[in-house]
Amino acid sequence: MSEQAPRELPEPGPPAAPQARVLAAVAAGGALGALARYGALVLWPGAGGFPWTVFAVNVSGCALIGALMVLTVERGRVTHPLVRPFLGVGVLGGFTTFSTYAAGVSDLLVRQEALTALAYAAATAVAALGAVWAAAAGTRRWLGRGSGGSGDPRGSRGSRGSRGEGRVA
Repeated sequence: MSEQAPRELPEPGPPAAPQARVLAAVAAGGALGALARYGALVLWPGAGGFPWTVFAVNVSGCALIGALMVLTVERGRVTHPLVRPFLGVGVLGGFTTFSTYAAGVSDLLVRQEALTALAYAAATAVAALGAVWAAAAGTRRWLGRGSGGSGDPRGSRGSRGSRGEGRVA
């Protein structure tokens, strides 16, 4: 049986201070996102039928998430370490809402509007995923035009050129 000396043990996780900053950023962003969602529901409450406000909030929030991920993950345009926790997890996580979406489907089923509930459930999933994809693709294209590139998210590495002749992107 071999025992490791205490100095050989791996260091514990990151120090508490950076984690506290991330937690504070997520909490502050989440509060702002939830307030924005609540404001949308107050300003556009809807009356019976299809829950358009929650649908619009979720789809627009997903579009913003798609754009944010291109800017922060793929392109590294936004480099501050608290941007993604604050905007992505916090603001947009608090703004979009799976629980209100599920409650809306449940409310429609309780009112015996099964067809509307099914349409809402399916349309939200399809539109939200489509919004992420479309916003990410649009952001890539917009960034590509701004830098004189082809819009390829990988920059010139994936396009045909002197080094990449005949390469399939």
